[in-house]
Amino acid sequence: MLVLSRKVGEKLVIDGNIIVEVVKVQGNRITLGIAAPSDVKVLRGELANKKQKTQTVELVVKDGLLVAC
Repeated sequence: MLVLSRKVGEKLVIDGNIIVEVVKVQGNRITLGIAAPSDVKVLRGELANKKQKTQTVELVVKDGLLVAC
């Protein structure tokens, strides 16, 4: 993990086409602006984790035995 210190207005460029900018710092909260191509999915961490937990799993049972999942 890369850990950086940034001030308001400073940016971080990822892979040349994703820009993360510190917009505001207030107390223990920061506001970030993210500019990315439309084909890049940007999710908050808690939403990404929730999506992973709710994935559908298909189980294949043959002759009473689990053969694939």
